Amino acid sequence: MKKAAVFLILLIFSIGFGQRLKREKIHQLADGYFVEGMLTLKEFLQLPNIGSNPDNIDLNLVWCEKAFQALDFETEQLVSKGTKHLFAQKIHKKKAPTILFYLQIDGQPVDSTKWHQKNPFEPVLKECNGNDCKIVPWDNLTQNFNPNWKVFARSASDSKGPAVAFLQALRIMEATKLRQKFNLKVIMDFQEELGSPTLPALVRNHRDTFSADAMLIMDGTRPPANLPTLTFGARGIATLKLTVYGAHKNLHSGQYGNYAPNPVFHLSRLLGSMKDEDGRVLIPGYYDGIQLTEDQKTLINSVPENKEELLMTLGIAKPETVGETYQEALQYPSLNIRGLRAAWVGNEVRTIIPSEALAEIDMRLVPETPAERQIQLVTDFIASKGFYLLEGKPTEAERKKHPKLIKIESRIGSRPFRTPLDSPLGAWLGAAMAHVFGDGNYIRMQSTGGSQPIAPFISELGIPAISVRIPNPDNSIHAPNENLRLGNFHEGLKMCLGILTQQYD
Repeated sequence: MKKAAVFLILLIFSIGFGQRLKREKIHQLADGYFVEGMLTLKEFLQLPNIGSNPDNIDLNLVWCEKAFQALDFETEQLVSKGTKHLFAQKIHKKKAPTILFYLQIDGQPVDSTKWHQKNPFEPVLKECNGNDCKIVPWDNLTQNFNPNWKVFARSASDSKGPAVAFLQALRIMEATKLRQKFNLKVIMDFQEELGSPTLPALVRNHRDTFSADAMLIMDGTRPPANLPTLTFGARGIATLKLTVYGAHKNLHSGQYGNYAPNPVFHLSRLLGSMKDEDGRVLIPGYYDGIQLTEDQKTLINSVPENKEELLMTLGIAKPETVGETYQEALQYPSLNIRGLRAAWVGNEVRTIIPSEALAEIDMRLVPETPAERQIQLVTDFIASKGFYLLEGKPTEAERKKHPKLIKIESRIGSRPFRTPLDSPLGAWLGAAMAHVFGDGNYIRMQSTGGSQPIAPFISELGIPAISVRIPNPDNSIHAPNENLRLGNFHEGLKMCLGILTQQYD
């Protein structure tokens, strides 16, 4: 902790000392090495990277290992509960401050039939006008590129694009014989989309390996203004699976309609009772502990936001009113129904009363609302609605005694974290962004709506963390046709170069 305190003091003083590179030089280097960086990204995107597939992990780990070793980084494969991670480091001076960078390498599963290309792992360059996209040959990619072209592939934005922007900035520094004034450590996560289940144990068991003064996260999407963004926190996540039971088996709706209860109605009434029409959660105590002062609101709402444009982009007439603005809404826990299932629909629909109805819920959490508490609040609320809470499938005795049967399964994922907007680390990064892009041309955002597995590093190492946001807001993250705008990758090179060359002494 003493080392971290010294580091933060250095950050404060460093702001006045400026940059080792002029702004024009940073822009020139980003221009000159842009095509090389994009071709590296193309190569990397061709590697399938589903975190549940050990062969995919090995494939991407070897690629990353070679890339960092080529830059004279020491690398080490770290295993936690049978899962591989890759650690890389380059030490400038033993007593110099150290920044730990987090890179997400895996991606969401793909449904190839929903992609507008043959293979989600074969990157395609396109020029888009709204939803109308035309393929651009890769041979057309030159230094005089169109910034609005996009590369379409799984993980283009989440998060191989940011990882390669960081890697390419390191290559630029190596090629031009620039040396950062701080030590670099890098941890590569190959199961972020699975909730990084083995990461907490990894950090706990390798605390000395990861010891650092601050952490930067190369992951996450920018807000609608699409300006270079620094995000100072992330919500955590917990999930619930609710299974409501009806009869032993599916029943003919003609023979048993009006007699055998349909569990879908039990479930729908339960879900409907959890929120009011303005989107506020009605579960007692759900928002307890959250208080936003006027000063906090002023800082939070400094992010450029046009409500009417946002509503138009989303295609909705009215937002929920948990917060007064979009940014304020992100400071509260959410309750989302992410999936529903009962019987069949469409061409497979049939006239039955289903025996089960299933709802999948995700809750995005903030530091004031720990996962254990929120899960218990939801569980207690469900019990208060007359449901009998099952341990497993209902027994005959339970079926005879209780008319409303439900099984609740829960899982805790990433924990929330928050770094103050006015922290020294934020001031240092802000100075780097202002130097590269000019005052007012970058965003400082208190929290992202999504989740990141960073809390183990913060709790174990006692360090602040901030996310460096590169991808465009319309990148179709997690969905078919995920993409990264070329102009954003170009700006990402500048962001990384600005950070890596920001002076400490």
